[in-house]
Amino acid sequence: MRDLPPTATLRAFEVATRHGTFTSASEELHVTQSAVSHQLKNLEDIWGVQLFQRGKTLSLTPAGAALAPIVRTFFMNLEATLADLREENGRVRLKVSTTYSYALKWLLPRLPNLSQLHPEILVTLDSTDTAINFASGEADVAIRLGGGNYPALHSEFMFREHIFPVASPDLLKRFDMPREPAELLRYPLLARDGSDLVPKWEVWFQSIGLGVTSLKESVRFPDTNMTVEAALLGQGIALVRSGHVEKELRDGSLIRLFDVPFPSPVAYYFVCPKGVETQPHVASFRDWLIRESTAAGLSYG
Repeated sequence: MRDLPPTATLRAFEVATRHGTFTSASEELHVTQSAVSHQLKNLEDIWGVQLFQRGKTLSLTPAGAALAPIVRTFFMNLEATLADLREENGRVRLKVSTTYSYALKWLLPRLPNLSQLHPEILVTLDSTDTAINFASGEADVAIRLGGGNYPALHSEFMFREHIFPVASPDLLKRFDMPREPAELLRYPLLARDGSDLVPKWEVWFQSIGLGVTSLKESVRFPDTNMTVEAALLGQGIALVRSGHVEKELRDGSLIRLFDVPFPSPVAYYFVCPKGVETQPHVASFRDWLIRESTAAGLSYG
């Protein structure tokens, strides 16, 4: 690090790379033109390379052009980190890993309420369906959809959703409202690719006593959000979890079809390394999640 110059000298270089003259650079730095010129000359002496071609305007040499983005990134990272640290002053950061659909459709709309009740908690969200390596510091806690088998970790059951078909008012105008579940077989059905965690039409039909060998599928979608969006566009009937369509059911953009009880075979679990669940900010976050789930009328057990 013997070639590392003073921060003020680096700042003069970073500012000068964005200006065409010593005059405009000195105005941003609130110093004289000669001070900027002296700092740049000093930096060239320290590094042993010419950084600028001097004339009526300043232009970077190849060496200056190579170093400019490195110095600019240094200051951007420094400022961003300082801003984060100032924001965290007196607050505890909690890194939460969860699935993208849960974060977008259920957790995100409720986070302002968490901030009001627990301003001391600063949540950082990471959305992924993959397994979490807590030892690496990827996350402090996780919310996962599954069967609850998380060996060597602390795991708490949170809630189990209901699964039901939904359609847009526009689609129901075109096809009429189905009077019984069996009539859905003549409608375009929106299906999901994926594992057993994904709601399956065949399983839903089986639960109501219909053995189905083939479906009138329109498209298979890779994720929940795309399936819901296709239903909103009137492209077909989607089989959804209750927690993913709360807003759409409230505003009438989607309509639930048939009040057939069908609890999801998988549930949401709060997961973290053993012992972490007793930390005050983690316990507060977990208790808040459960209260929000209860208020939303989601099924337990």
